[in-house]
Formats: sequence, structure tokens, C-alpha cells
Amino acid sequence: MHVGPYKITQQKDLNMLDSQPGLMDQVRERFAQVDTCPEQGPRIFFENAGGALTLKSVVEVSKKYAEIPDNQGRDNVASRALVDAINKSKQDAKLFLNASSGQVFVGESGTELLFRLISNAVIETPESGNVLGTTLEHPASRSAAQRWAKIASKEYVSVPHNDETGSVTAQDYAALVTPDTRVATIIHTSPVTGMGVDVKAISETIRTVAPDCYIIVDGIQHAAHGGLDIDAYNIDGYAISPYKVFSRHGYGMAWISDRLSALPHDSLIDGPEGNWELGTRDTGAYATFSEVVDYIDWIGGQFTDSTDRRERIEAAGVAIHAQEKALTDAMLHGTGNLKGLADMEEVSIIGGIDNPLREGLVAMNIDGVDAGALVSELNERGIRVHIRKADHYSGNVLNPLGMPSCVRVSMCHYNTVGEVARFLEAVRDIIANR
Repeated sequence: MHVGPYKITQQKDLNMLDSQPGLMDQVRERFAQVDTCPEQGPRIFFENAGGALTLKSVVEVSKKYAEIPDNQGRDNVASRALVDAINKSKQDAKLFLNASSGQVFVGESGTELLFRLISNAVIETPESGNVLGTTLEHPASRSAAQRWAKIASKEYVSVPHNDETGSVTAQDYAALVTPDTRVATIIHTSPVTGMGVDVKAISETIRTVAPDCYIIVDGIQHAAHGGLDIDAYNIDGYAISPYKVFSRHGYGMAWISDRLSALPHDSLIDGPEGNWELGTRDTGAYATFSEVVDYIDWIGGQFTDSTDRRERIEAAGVAIHAQEKALTDAMLHGTGNLKGLADMEEVSIIGGIDNPLREGLVAMNIDGVDAGALVSELNERGIRVHIRKADHYSGNVLNPLGMPSCVRVSMCHYNTVGEVARFLEAVRDIIANR
């Protein structure tokens, strides 16, 4: 887990969520549709990489702000309250990210924000040079980097990821970074393999060779899975999609460093200096992210007596990661009298079995069972998973493995070992009935 060393004071039993009696029930109570779909009925939600469950408080806050007719920047009490909510959310987000400098702002989506950050960095850096990325990345960053490198007449250099581990390392970057690398992109966690990367180590490697390089990170898959530390990473941009971090659809959120913030960018003539938002933003979007940070703070409070909010957020990150490791371990190695996927000879797992980089996700196939058919069969049994195809989203990972598709089973801390057991029972039956 790449979340840095923690200094958590007055520590309680710092373990997974299941270690605290009754805590999992309290966690699940805070989420809407935790075990029931309004269209399907009872179901297990193992499609969290496609969008996590939504906090009930997020739904309530969204409704509250949707009703308000007032706009920001007016001379009335309602308008001032909107500005206060936005400013609070920005500070909450920086605390969540552990970013003591720079700025946070929202946009259309995490993908849109990555395009904006990358395009500005590529265009506004010195001519020539190269833009460095990897084959592990989601097209949100990879497409943006390749498009704008071409426009700016810069070379795009692609670092190959490791097919066996489903990840990429600082050593992989070291082989291709050069003194004239102007912009580098990193994906914090792959949404296909579920494996994380060591952002801090990669950043250090890049800056040793190209100290002025702008480093932009796709944190969309990682953000929900335990631990962020912008101050430790020494990067310039980090984008997330809040609907994958217990909030709602309709907005993305980005952090940018002071030096990236100062680059020329799309803005209104004579508008506020350093402003990266275009037009009026949804106050409700900001306010819902404050609800996310409050929730994570609450979890952390179950594992430490610290009065420091950042320390509680860090404690929550450790507990969330531990819970998700317990879930993936149960899925891979079994629970109770049920065999795990690793013990089913018909099952293949992307990224290997005991991979310490795994973050709450297992990508798998069953010999003789089409991935799409497996998704449908599991859905008929009330288990929601997703197919990844060797297309523009996932072909960069699946094609080198010779896989036309795979089934992605993605979990979050609110999932239970009991749900994993039902999944294993279903897979056992599907294999038996092939």
C-alpha cells in the first residue's frame, strides 16, 4: 500500500473494519442501495470500479442544493452561504489529499480534468522534448498525452508495464525518462488489473533526471481504496472522479500545484488570477465531497482517539485497505469450506494471486466460459460484476495477455466476506454446469 508512514496517536485496534463489533453494520447503513437495486431487487454490488455506492448524506445534500435558486458572488446571505460551502469543500478535499499547497477545483469529470491538466502542461512547457506515459494507463490520460504531444510537436514515449504483475515501477520509468521530459503521466491504480503503483518512487525517479517535469496523476481508481498523500508525492496534478469515491455523478475534482496553476490556461480575460474554473460551478457538487471527507473522518475515528482530523483520515485509509485485502484474500484463497479462485484450476487471475499491489479488485476468466456470459450468469444470481473488453479502454492491458476480455470483480470496504462467499458459491456452480 503506497500511502506513506503514518503517525497515528492514541491508536486503538488498527485493523480491518470487521475487527470492530457492529462497525460494518454502521458502515453499510450509511450507503444507499447497499444490497438492493431498485430495478433488480436484492443484489451484491461488486462493480465498485465502475462507480462506488453513494452515501445517503450525499443524496440528501444534493437535493438541498438543487433547490437553491441563488447564485455565487451575490450580495445576499444565501449567496454567501454557497461560497462558504465551496470554500469548506476545497479545504476538506485538500485535507483528504494531504495537499498543503496548490488548489482544488471541480470540472465536468475526472477524464475532462485530466485532459485539461495534461494539455496545458504539454502546450506551455518549452518546445521539443518528450511526454512520458505508460501502457498501463487508462485512455483518460494516455489519449490526452498522445493528442497534445502531437499538437505541440513533442515526442510521446510509452513505458511498457509488466504483464505479470499488472503494474509499472520506478525502474520502468527510469529506463526512458530523459532530461528533456517535459510532462509525465502516472496512473495510481489500474482499473483493469486493480494493481497500484508507487507514485512517490516514480516521481522521485523522474525528478532526478528531469527536475522541472510536470507530473500528472490519474487517481480515479485509487482514491476510494485507502490513503492519499499529495505532499509526499512531489507531483503537479491529481484528478479523481467523486462518483467512484462515494459521491455522485456529474463532476470531477482535481488538485494542481502552484506552478501548474500559474501556467497560462483557458480563462476569462481580466478574470480572477489563477482561476481554473470556467463558468459557475455546482455548489452541491462541492458540498457532497465534504460529506465524503466527513464519512472517512468518521471511519478513522473508530480506529484512533486522535483529535487531529488528518490523522483520523489516515487511520481510515489503513482500515479501508485492510478490509479490502481481507475481501480479496477470501475471494482468492477461500472462506469457510469454500475454495477460493486460486484453487479452481479452471480460473485464471490477471496480475497473479498473491500480489501485494492489489487494491480491492480481481480480474478473472473461467476456461470455457465467455466473459460476457459469466457476467450475465452472475447477474442472474444477484451478483453485479462487469466485463472488460480488449477495446479502447482495456486493450492496452488485455491484448498483450492474449485475452479478448475478462470479468472484473471490484470490491470496496463496505462489502463483506459473506458476499464474497456467495460469489464463490456462484462461480463453483457455474464451473460445475459448464
